[in-house]
Amino acid sequence: MWTLRRAANPLMNHGYRVGSSRTCCVKSDIVSNDLEDRVGACKPIRFISERLLPLKRSHNTPSIYAKFSPGSRSFSSQAGERSSGEQDGFIELEVPASADIIEESNTGEENVNELISEPELSDDDLAEGSHNDLELFDTETGTNEKKPQKKNASSQLFKVIMAAPGQSVQGALDKWVEEGNNLGRAEVSLAFLNLRKRRMYGRALQIFEWLEAKRQLDFVEQDYASRLDLIAKVRGLQKAEKYIEKIPESFRGEVVYRTFLANCVATLNVKKAEEVFNKMKDLEFTITTFACNQLLLLYKKIDRKKIADVLLLMEKENIKPSLFTYKHLIDTKGQSNDITGVEQLVETMEAEGIKPDIDTQAVLARRYISMGFKGKADAVLKEMEGGNLEENRGACRALLPLYAALGKADEVGRVWKVCESNPRLHECMAAIEAWGKLGKIEEAEAVFDRMFKTWKGLSARHFSALLKVYANHKLLAKGKDLLKRMGDSGFRIDPLTVDSLVKLYVEAGEVEKADLILLKAAQQNRIKPMFITFMAVMDQYSKRGDIHNAEKIFHRMRQSGYVSRMRQYEALLLAYINAKAPAYGFRERMKVDNMFPNKNFAAQLVQVDAFRKTTISDLID
Repeated sequence: MWTLRRAANPLMNHGYRVGSSRTCCVKSDIVSNDLEDRVGACKPIRFISERLLPLKRSHNTPSIYAKFSPGSRSFSSQAGERSSGEQDGFIELEVPASADIIEESNTGEENVNELISEPELSDDDLAEGSHNDLELFDTETGTNEKKPQKKNASSQLFKVIMAAPGQSVQGALDKWVEEGNNLGRAEVSLAFLNLRKRRMYGRALQIFEWLEAKRQLDFVEQDYASRLDLIAKVRGLQKAEKYIEKIPESFRGEVVYRTFLANCVATLNVKKAEEVFNKMKDLEFTITTFACNQLLLLYKKIDRKKIADVLLLMEKENIKPSLFTYKHLIDTKGQSNDITGVEQLVETMEAEGIKPDIDTQAVLARRYISMGFKGKADAVLKEMEGGNLEENRGACRALLPLYAALGKADEVGRVWKVCESNPRLHECMAAIEAWGKLGKIEEAEAVFDRMFKTWKGLSARHFSALLKVYANHKLLAKGKDLLKRMGDSGFRIDPLTVDSLVKLYVEAGEVEKADLILLKAAQQNRIKPMFITFMAVMDQYSKRGDIHNAEKIFHRMRQSGYVSRMRQYEALLLAYINAKAPAYGFRERMKVDNMFPNKNFAAQLVQVDAFRKTTISDLID
């Protein structure tokens, strides 16, 4: 199973030693052709430590590491999967998505103060990566299977909390106790479950603070970790890190630190994530599949060349890859247009007895589509459907946009017909997206109207689904009408809405208006726009060669916490190139952020080098 490490031939061919202090930016064949032309942040990575377990190898099982490097020999491990052994607290750090009401969780790009504004956020692959899946293991089974959720789970306590004004949750709890109501762990857990489903982290945090201050419950490590998670989401990483110091040392275990690690990854804070990982090793916590998966998720978004380092660590520590590991490695291979690597990973995963779930199959189908293998994608979709789609209703949400990506309107209609008589909220969202991809605006609008009439208490993100369709088809007038409808309904704006709104004006050619909306949204609503929202505006300025405004967006992104991203530097450099203007100190700026140009990027830098020497300039000088 140790094929992952074989992704990195340079590790084995150039005398790489684990624990060395030299640079670990290893070039692996998982790196896409696109990344070959990008700039990598090359700096020493300490997380591969010298405290490594001995390797046990066998040659009778296909190795996932070998599958990453065609032609290399396979290795496998006899080591069993390691679980984290966390305690069973009253609230899990990540609520699994139910079939009815929960959408995908946010990547953490939006570090919103939700005590002021409590938006329902969604990843939807908008923030350059997948969602922040905390991938908690079931403490009873030792696996990472998600526990089933009650579809209509509710509680009187939850209703009281929802009825309370945003800043008066603790007062509502005082009144609840005074009236002699029960406040046991089961009741609190149910209230938390419902708050997390709605991404109301600010209210959930107020409850935690009240419980701890009033000593209503005996906290265990899982409870402290849950509060830490909420602090990170609501108040940021710095406050969360300070809270760790306040946790009693006996409860400051692996679960607490890996929760903080996951939040560092969610905000794409590479430096802090690596510091936390190293801290966990220094404290001699067992390195788990979960922790390694978090690093894989981070480097998949930021610097895929570092994935090889994580895989090497997993091999040395005998850490068995999970379904989550395979899913994201398949996605990475697909982004690299490596069809052979994708299929080898699937074969190895199945050989090791790991059955792909709907999400993994959807990733595989999406990558087949992006690589142009529509026949293979169609076969995966039929497998996802199973023998009877009505019995396999859970696949509909993924099937709708995938059939749309294949351009199969009839298939989208067939799948939607299965859902139409009794649709679920997330199926409606998927149908709006699918019809939008196919350019069938009326069908998308019909689904939206059905959704609006069926469910009360929809959020701004549900409007954003249709707003995105209008933006993609440059329907500015329809978009404005929808925005007016949102305003009349009293919906609060969230980062996803801002993204759709900004792109609506960008696609209509009104870049300055989009820029103004982006600025006002951040100032008036106290929200943090997503990375790709900034980039949508910056890219337009760069194409124009508008250096002033490109630099302005670059600066605002840094103020919002988006730093050390090559995507930003690429767009900024393009502005100078298109303006045919010199970029003074550009290399030095990159160096400060630990960003170093590769060959192709360096060639572009030469075009804007104010001190460039040419044959003519040499003669004149």
